[in-house]
Amino acid sequence: MTDFAPGTPCWLDLGTTDVAAATTFYGDLLGWTAEDLGPEANGYRLLRKDGRQVAGLGPATDPARGTSWAVHFATADLDESVALVRKHGGTVALEPMAVMDKGRLAVAQDPAGAYFSLWQAGTHPGAELVRAPGALHWVELFSTDRDGVTDFYRAVLGATTRDVALPGGLVYRLFDVGDEAVAGSLQITPEMGDMSSAWSVFFHVEDVDAVADAVVARGGRQIMRGDVPAGRMAMLLDPQDGFFSVMTPDPSFEM
Repeated sequence: MTDFAPGTPCWLDLGTTDVAAATTFYGDLLGWTAEDLGPEANGYRLLRKDGRQVAGLGPATDPARGTSWAVHFATADLDESVALVRKHGGTVALEPMAVMDKGRLAVAQDPAGAYFSLWQAGTHPGAELVRAPGALHWVELFSTDRDGVTDFYRAVLGATTRDVALPGGLVYRLFDVGDEAVAGSLQITPEMGDMSSAWSVFFHVEDVDAVADAVVARGGRQIMRGDVPAGRMAMLLDPQDGFFSVMTPDPSFEM
């Protein structure tokens, strides 16, 4: 990938309470190599798959959130996007800032409390590999008030939405940019336990079962594993309790 339409997830990074351990864990798990960007980057590292940038990793900066993955959405005008966040009931956790010559970043929360980032590209458009083994496959919002935040994301991301019925009576909401489905969302139900609103990330892997077993063997935890309409997936926690999922997509599945 060299370009991302506004409203599209373009980058991921992990804020972790143990940078060295997380670098080793995800490197072993997904075949990533890490590039330390030096003192001026405050411990931030670029993660690569087969030489191509797929994500970033650095120290956690919010004790309340601990270790967590952040989803960055592309925007052509960061200041306008931040204004839309405020106009539609969200909050800005980090005001727009320059990241060297790479681009400009802001961090926001939707009205139900889910954190996400906004990225206006400079020399760094985003990930160089997506929807391939070892790279980002999908992002998904779990929300305590999905209906309440839908209009927020339509405005801020410039996305349209449509609903898809899932087995068990669940309704899955897709966010589309142009003709492409770029994200999904689920309402948090009592059966899901005590969850807070959050964006989650899925990595494409070739063997979900082998990867999930490896997570547990390396000190992480499995939340669930099974088949879904889009393929086979597992929801997991890394050893620092960072939540992520892996999926082997069914190539015949269409959104």
